Parts: sequence; C-alpha cells; structure tokens
Amino acid sequence: MKNYFPMKIIFCFLLLLGVTASAQDLSLYQKKEFKLSEKTMPYRILFPENYDRTKKYPLVLFLHGAGERGNDNEKQLTHGAKLFLSPEARKDFQSIVIFPQCRAEGFWGNVNIDRTKTPLVFDFDYSQPATDQLEIVITLLKKIIKEESVDKKRVYITGLSMGGMGTFEAVYRFPKLFAAALPICGGGDSKHYIKGVKAIPFWIFHGADDAVVNAKYSREMVEKLKSIGVNVKYSEYPGINHNSWDNAFAEPEFLKWIFSNKRK
Repeated sequence: MKNYFPMKIIFCFLLLLGVTASAQDLSLYQKKEFKLSEKTMPYRILFPENYDRTKKYPLVLFLHGAGERGNDNEKQLTHGAKLFLSPEARKDFQSIVIFPQCRAEGFWGNVNIDRTKTPLVFDFDYSQPATDQLEIVITLLKKIIKEESVDKKRVYITGLSMGGMGTFEAVYRFPKLFAAALPICGGGDSKHYIKGVKAIPFWIFHGADDAVVNAKYSREMVEKLKSIGVNVKYSEYPGINHNSWDNAFAEPEFLKWIFSNKRK
C-alpha cells in the first residue's frame, strides 16, 4: 500500500506526457490561410521531415466531414491527421499533407440533404456547378503543387463523410489532378459519373450499419465505377456505424496502397 500513491502519480505523469506528445505531433501541421475572391480558407499543411526542395514529394489532400466545418481551423485534425504522423508514415511514406477548412455553411460536394430521414437521404447532382468550397480548395491545391516540391504524378485525395462525398466530386470534376482516391463513409452521384475517371483507382470504405450516410451510396458508386472500367477496391465493415474511418485508418495497407499509385 505504501507504494500505491507514488505509482499512481508516476502513471498520471506518463499519461500526461503521452497527451502532450500527441499535441506536439499535431502542431507539426502548420496553420495557414488562403484567400480567393475575398473569401478566406484556413488550412493546415504537413511537410516531410527534413523537407528537401531538390526532391519531389507525393501530396495528399484530406477533406474533413461536416461535423468539422467552421472558421477556426481547429476541429479538422480530429480524424486522420495522426495517420500521417506515425513513425512509418514519417519514415517510409514522406509526403506533403493538406487539411483545408470548409466554412460552417459550406459543403465540399454538390448535394441536397433530406434531414427528416434516418439515415439521411442525399440527392447528388454533378450537373450543377462545383461549390465555392470545392473550387477554392482545388485552386489552393494547384497553388501548392506549383509552389512546393510536389510530384505531380503522385497527388492523392481522401476524405470522410462530407469529405468522402467531396472526394468523389473532386475526382469527377478534376480527374487529371489525382493519382488515387479513398472516399470514407461518403457517397457520390452514380448517375452522372463519367469515364474521365477511368485511370484513377479507388479504395472505398463504409460501415454496414452507418445511420448517417447509408452504405448503399458507396455500394452504388462501386458498381458504377466497375461498369466504366475503374480499378476499385471496397471495404465494408459489419456492425460499424458512421465512424468507419477508424477501421479504414487501421487497414495495414492504407498508406502503402495510396503511395503505390502513380499517374501514367
């Protein structure tokens, strides 16, 4: 009993160190702002360790979900950011990673939502112009590709929930930018999808019991992509709700699969 209290103090101290280290890791994502036509988009950017401008690095664009919208750029590191901070990622998959911040009233994709239904019912319509938020983030992406040491043949896009929807639409509208796409628990307009994306492989993730975005949207997109000859991989998780990103990011091949793809 004499040793219990000191050990408890030591345990709490070690736990605090772990939390502090995590916060320091996330601080590696530099906070910046991008202005376009009087509109401002905050974003976070992660550079490789010992960033060397004589080299060319892969780039990953990460679109967050609706629950992480806002104007302060603080919430958007909730999911996915640590994936790119793992020792494996920092050592074996060196890349530039961008986390743009969608405004609270904005949306990455062109979609209407029926909020009276559970799961929510989405009406995708790519026949409409791209949203302001998607146009801004693509302009930002092109700017970073031009100004930083980016391998243009190895630019990737991923996103979860609303960001998963935005991933589908970004590839649809700007297929020549990306080498691979990984939408997570989102959906897309399977009626309008075209053959321009044929050269871009997809790995799609969804929870079978998702009560926010029904997995049928991902299933429909898988079938659409296959019908136009796209190389598509699909992982659906039984018993998993809307947080299927936890399963996706835990996939042993997640990072390896991204960076194995290269545009011809």
